[in-house]
Order: sequence, then structure tokens, then C-alpha cells
Amino acid sequence: MTATHEVTNQVPLPYGHDAAADPALLAALHRAGAGWAEPELRELGRLAGSEQAAEWGRLANEHPPVLHTHDRFGHRIDEVEFHPSWHELMRTAVGHGLHAAPWRDDRPGAHTARAAKFHVWGQVEAGHTCPVSMTYAAVPALRATPALAAEFEPLLAATAYDYGLREPHGKRGLIAGMSMTEKQGGSDVRTNTTTAVPQPDGSYRLTGHKWFTSAPMSDLFLTLAQAPGGLSCFLLPRVLPDGSRNRLHLQRLKDKLGNRSNASAEIEYDEAYGRLVGEEGRGVRTIIEMVNMTRLDCTIGAASGMRLGATRAVQHALHRRAFGKALVDQPLMRNVLADLVVESEAATTVAMRLAQATDAALAGDEQEALVRRLGLAVAKYWVCKRGPAHAAEALECLGGNGYVEESGMPRLYREAPLVSIWEGSGNVAALDALRAMAGRPETVDALLGELDAAAGADRRLDAAVAALRKRLTDLDQLEYRTRRLVEAMALAFQGSLLVRYGDQAVADAFCASRLGGDHGAAFGTLPPGPDVEAIIDRARPVPAA
Repeated sequence: MTATHEVTNQVPLPYGHDAAADPALLAALHRAGAGWAEPELRELGRLAGSEQAAEWGRLANEHPPVLHTHDRFGHRIDEVEFHPSWHELMRTAVGHGLHAAPWRDDRPGAHTARAAKFHVWGQVEAGHTCPVSMTYAAVPALRATPALAAEFEPLLAATAYDYGLREPHGKRGLIAGMSMTEKQGGSDVRTNTTTAVPQPDGSYRLTGHKWFTSAPMSDLFLTLAQAPGGLSCFLLPRVLPDGSRNRLHLQRLKDKLGNRSNASAEIEYDEAYGRLVGEEGRGVRTIIEMVNMTRLDCTIGAASGMRLGATRAVQHALHRRAFGKALVDQPLMRNVLADLVVESEAATTVAMRLAQATDAALAGDEQEALVRRLGLAVAKYWVCKRGPAHAAEALECLGGNGYVEESGMPRLYREAPLVSIWEGSGNVAALDALRAMAGRPETVDALLGELDAAAGADRRLDAAVAALRKRLTDLDQLEYRTRRLVEAMALAFQGSLLVRYGDQAVADAFCASRLGGDHGAAFGTLPPGPDVEAIIDRARPVPAA
């Protein structure tokens, strides 16, 4: 048989690299005093860049979770079945402490180290990072009731992934989920109608319906319900101390745009057993620290996706030829690639700065706590908002090949909008920034102090900060204009960090485009001047040692 074609000009598979060989990420790790974590981060990075890990991610999405409400005898079981690859992803994440492990780690920069690992491993598959993130975030909420924290925190922080519905105290490690929103309210949790009736033994019985419950296979859930004293926070185990199932009935799994490896469910509480966390009537205040931690992970997750998109686009352009030369040598493609890398590094740098602020705030640094309070709301809004556009452009760099599922780029594209929606969509995040400024005006001074640390280093940054100060004094129709104000704050925040700590070529390109005004609406519109070759080099995949 005569050969009908010869395969040429195709790009090698994007495996065999070290995903942790990320100069912006490594610099941030050491800047926070967490350099001790680099060996483990690099080990995780080599696994993240392997074909084996990529196959785990592919299979976990090709074979999404399946809900089994009843067994063959008609007994209610409410179990979710996962492909074995999901469990490999979870076992790796928990084993490397991407969940609650930092809460039991007294080394400097423990939360920053965890953020760096989350950033690297999230590039393999984003769906499983949802229960990992919620387990991380559950600990500060539980600490509102020290007895509950003492009981469950060691198991939540354990580096053993122990899947299956069993009594929590009989397991080697626990995963936590979150069940907040209801069909009539969404982010407006104060309209929740689920009720919690106190019992003589101090527990409560919860009845109601939850519209979105993340990771319904978790061992424990934090949820909100209306108690006699008002909206309150509760801890619900899936399995009760006597080994019976708690009355949490899974009605169906959501059919989502992306995040398909992860189960999201509607749940019915039918007099479910719960324990009060914090005080009655202070449920939102109790849960807010959990929300802040998951918002940090939203920002890190968006940055992680951008890094993956940028490196995949660069890897393709290095090997693909068009019109007589490699794509990476075509001037317009170089502009696009450099612009993607600039956005990626700006996202990574601000996310890691907020992880560093988390470490400092937990150690009692009030100034860093103020930077974190406003900076996190600002970054959650802007970085997560940039993710979908970045993913779309990175996909387009691969042309038609990027539109094909085998490239992995469609999954990245479908995943990108989630972190902008999760824990409050764009308006909620922007209004949270406004709330922070109104409730604690000192947060504005703290963030401006952060920007002023870069004063005089770049005229475009100086002009942007001056313009931001003017915006902050113009209070006319402030809520209507909140998105524009928060965007300006985010760009100034990113610019100041890049000027102080980032690569010079990246900082110059960022200030010239995002702050200098010479940048179009699309990626690939950097002005002349920045060293695009040096910028692109920072996203070249580094072979695993």
C-alpha cells in the first residue's frame, strides 16, 4: 500500500518538563522566606510536567463522577463514584500538603510554600483542587469553636488521602466541603431558608435545600442555616459517630461547562445532624475567613491556568513553522506570546504576594493583614477576570490544533471562567473591595503604602498611582463605577510588584502597556520597546532533570 501522507511540522507532546521551573514563582517563594520548600516544589513540578500526570488529568475529565443515590436493594446511599485517576490526583495533592497541612506547619512561609505547590500542581488538572482548597479554608472557620478545631484539625491537616464514607475519627485524613448557596439567593446568603433546630444534646437538626454543594463526597461540610439566633454556621459530617449516614441526600450532580472531574451537587438536608461553629447569628462572620482563603486560591488558580496557557503557547510556537520560519520568530506572534507571559507573571506575582501577606497576617502583622484584606478582593476580581481571555488567546496560538480536545486547551478554556464565579462573581468581588474601603479605610492607606514603595522607579507607574489617588477622592456614583476603580487598583498593585521584584523586561512591558495606555483590547498589542525575546524565554518549558 502506498503511503498517503507523511506527518511533518507537528509539535512534540508537551511533557517531560519541570512545571516548577517558573522564575516568577520561584522568586516569590524565596522572597517570602520559604526557599526551604523548593526541593519539594521541584519534585512536584517534575511530576506535574510528566505524561503520567497529564493522563490522570485527562481521564478524570473523560470519566466524570457518577452519583449513586440508592443501592440495589433500595437503600439510600448517596455516594459519588470517581475514576481512579481522580484519586491519584487527590492522593498527590494531599500527600504534598496542598490542603490544610500549612496550619500545622510552623516553618516560615508555610502558606506561601503551599500556594506555590497549588500553583504548580493545579496546571495538571484544576477540578480536584476544589476540595483541596476547601479543606485548606475550613480550618480558620473551625477555629471559631476551639473544641471543634482540636477535634478535626489534625485529621484535616494529615497528609493521608483516605477516600470513602466512614466515621471521621476512624479515618487517617479528612476532606472538607462547603455548602452555602441556595436557589433563591446565590451569593446573597442572608436569604437562606434552611433551618437549624437546637437539640437537648447541644447539636442541631438542619432541614432545607442547597443549590450548590462543592465536593459532596467530602467527610465534613461547613454550611449556613437559620437558627433561632439568626444565620449561623454549622459543621455536618457525612457519617455519624454510630456509623450511620447523616441525612444529607444528594439530589443530582450539576452538568457544568467545565470543572467536570469535580462533583457539584444539589443537596437536601432532612433533619441532618449538625454542630454549631462560632455563635448563633454570626454565621457570615464565622465563615468569612474560609471565604477569604478560597478567594486566595481562586487567584492562585487563575494564575496557574495562565502559566499553563503561556507555556503551552510558547512550546507550540517554538516547534511549529509557518511562512518559512518558526512561529516564535514571527514578529506578530512574538508580540502575542510576550503579552501572554506578561499577564501570567503579573498574575503569579500578585497571587504570591497575597499568600505572603497571609503568612504575615497569621503571625500578627496588622499592616500585612490590611494589605491582604483589600488586595485580595482587588486581585480576586481582576486576575480571575483576565483568565478566560488569556485562555482563549493561548488556545488560538495553537490554531485549529488548540481547538481539538487532545491538545488540552479546550479544557483550560472551559475551566477559566470558574474562579471568577466561585466565591463571588465579578460584581461581588468588586463590591467586597468597596466594602473593605468603607468599613476599614485604613486598608486604602495600607495598599497605597504598598504602591508607594515603588515610587520613582517608573514614571508610568507613578502616573497610574497618581490617577488612582484622584479616583479615590471622587466619590460620585462610586458603586456604579466600582469595577473601573478596582481594575485601576489591581493594575497599579501588579505594576508596583513587578517594578520592585519582577524581571526588568516584564516590568517594562507591563508598565508600557497596562499603565502607559499604549495597549489594545486584545493580547498581542504590546508597544515597541520591550525585550520580547527575554520575556518569551521565561516561559520556555525547562526539561525535567
